[in-house]
Amino acid sequence: MHDDNPNRSAPTKLNGVRGMNDILPADEPLWRAFEEAVADTVRAYGYRQIRTPIVEHTRLFVRGIGEVTDIVEKEMYSFTDQLNGEDLTLRPENTAGVVRAAIEHNLLYDGPKRLWYAGPMFRHERPQKGRYRQFHQVGAEALGLAGPDADAEVILMCQRLWDQLGLSGVSLEINSLGASHERRAHREALIAHFEARRDELDADAARRLHSNPLRILDTKNPDMRGIVESAPKLIDFLGAESLAHFDRLQALLRAQNLPFRINPRLVRGLDYYNLTVFEWVADLGGTQLTICGGGRYDPLVEMLGGKPAPACGFAMGVERVLELMRAQGGEPAQAQCDVYIVHHGDATLEAAMQAAERIRDTGLDVLLHCGGGSFKSQFRRADASGAQFALILGVDEVARGEASIKWLRGEDAGSGAGRQSTVPLDRVAEALADAISGEASH
Repeated sequence: MHDDNPNRSAPTKLNGVRGMNDILPADEPLWRAFEEAVADTVRAYGYRQIRTPIVEHTRLFVRGIGEVTDIVEKEMYSFTDQLNGEDLTLRPENTAGVVRAAIEHNLLYDGPKRLWYAGPMFRHERPQKGRYRQFHQVGAEALGLAGPDADAEVILMCQRLWDQLGLSGVSLEINSLGASHERRAHREALIAHFEARRDELDADAARRLHSNPLRILDTKNPDMRGIVESAPKLIDFLGAESLAHFDRLQALLRAQNLPFRINPRLVRGLDYYNLTVFEWVADLGGTQLTICGGGRYDPLVEMLGGKPAPACGFAMGVERVLELMRAQGGEPAQAQCDVYIVHHGDATLEAAMQAAERIRDTGLDVLLHCGGGSFKSQFRRADASGAQFALILGVDEVARGEASIKWLRGEDAGSGAGRQSTVPLDRVAEALADAISGEASH
């Protein structure tokens, strides 16, 4: 039915939510290269993938991450389910979700588990370069393993991934947060230190003074540098057991020739960490960028209702790692097809489609031209596709049971129009497979 209303306005163009970005086909090769490197690396260490829901009960994060953390206070996407009144949250991180799943499904009943995950996370932050509202993380969690050997292994796994991705200049910083009673003593000393210099605190530090003073040490405010540098150091409060764990970790890393720097101000933004904490830091255009962080979180399993069990792991920001890969020239070539099928429309479409399927059976990638058009315009598309060969099906050729193969690039294409040969239609798949293997052997 024709709409004659001249006053009807045109539909408004809709854009995506700010900070939640589309991953376009041009970006896919880089994402795929990263994801395949991750899968290869974690498999080499015996890790198995776990996939948890994007939505969890809000109380999982309040209990696991901590009520006075920035994430819970102001960054979570939380809502009430209108159907049943449940308070739900889009996951801002995935360690709590993995531990929840391990408890719910009793995964530790027969011993420790090495698990890894990949997927989107959500935080309501101000979007900026390298920081998005929907972002992606890859993480690994070693559940049920108590010693510094497990800590060292997850760190070495990261280094192996950087090597596989060809990344350079990624440096390791480590620290120990000790046990809870040691952190409490350090916390009291921190509060006393900052209370004595309250007039020098910025608004964030003043807000955190009594709720989470350890996070003040992680301030990015240069005006706070002096008061932070002079603050009591946690390592001075560690007992013999915590120090032994930290010393053994260092010895294991040195034995693998893995350089590191002890950063006594290194903390993690989540409440569940203890003992080992670490970050991987890279220089990106003069800016220090944390691309991965983790450590030990022995209290979390019990905090979420499970039987006490030790645990350690890491999470890395995928977008940040990809940014570093691009900066260091690690972007792979765009995916290209092997064969582009040029044909004469309806008169040859069935034969063209049959040929395309048989060629795909051999493992080759095929683009079948759709939408009509002259042979000249189809060849332009074929050349732009990056295909190595064009398979040409004209009306007369199909009537004779034949097709033509044209070399579009490679040694046989040369600088001219390219070599062309005629093959029986029922042999095009084998002929193309032979031609491509011949090109690969040059």
